[in-house]
Amino acid sequence: MKVTEAIILAGGLGTRLRSAVPDLPKCMAPVAGKPFLSYVFDYYKKQGINRFVFSLGYMHEVILDYLNKEYADLDYSFVIEEEPLGTGGAIRFACTEAITEAPLILNGDTLFHIQLKEVSDFHFKSKSACTLSLKPMNDFDRYGVVELNPEGTIKDFKEKKFYKKGLINGGVYVLNRKSFMANDWPERFSFEKDFLEKEYHSQTLFGIVQEGYFIDIGIPEDFTRAQTELPAL
Repeated sequence: MKVTEAIILAGGLGTRLRSAVPDLPKCMAPVAGKPFLSYVFDYYKKQGINRFVFSLGYMHEVILDYLNKEYADLDYSFVIEEEPLGTGGAIRFACTEAITEAPLILNGDTLFHIQLKEVSDFHFKSKSACTLSLKPMNDFDRYGVVELNPEGTIKDFKEKKFYKKGLINGGVYVLNRKSFMANDWPERFSFEKDFLEKEYHSQTLFGIVQEGYFIDIGIPEDFTRAQTELPAL
């Protein structure tokens, strides 16, 4: 088995980036002449993803127009949030359009160069309810830390503060769709807080370390950094 489908969360308001990109959805922010989202597509298509499901909301028309014009041959579906559902609600909604049992979950404002085959093989071998791709990082305070047990199960989630080094949640997951949808979720909830951080004691959640390139353009400083880094990859 392998992962061939991805859900992309692209419905956020992007309030922290509004000063740099005032009139576009965050994932459509221009990076070296093309939308950030295109870098996400192009990488994961090369990794073997052949179908995408978009969870859309704010200014969804801009994203759909771009897909129709520039990715006319892309196999995709989408859902549109009438009001924000949180990351958990957005994923659950998008799962209704997914057609595979283990979709990859991506954030439209983050690019993490995971090795999909390695992550996919690990997910199916471990029979994980959700597999988190974790990025090693040094000298940071923007992210919390994920600790692993020796066999790869999640040991703990640590809150945001300054860390000299640690593993961060890179926002890329392989999700067991059937087990996730079997939960009695509220309409609006956080995937990170209400699923990952509450369920890792009772469900089998795994993490796998990935050393690839990582950038989150959610703040203006990193958006600026992306302008030079992404074209050079």
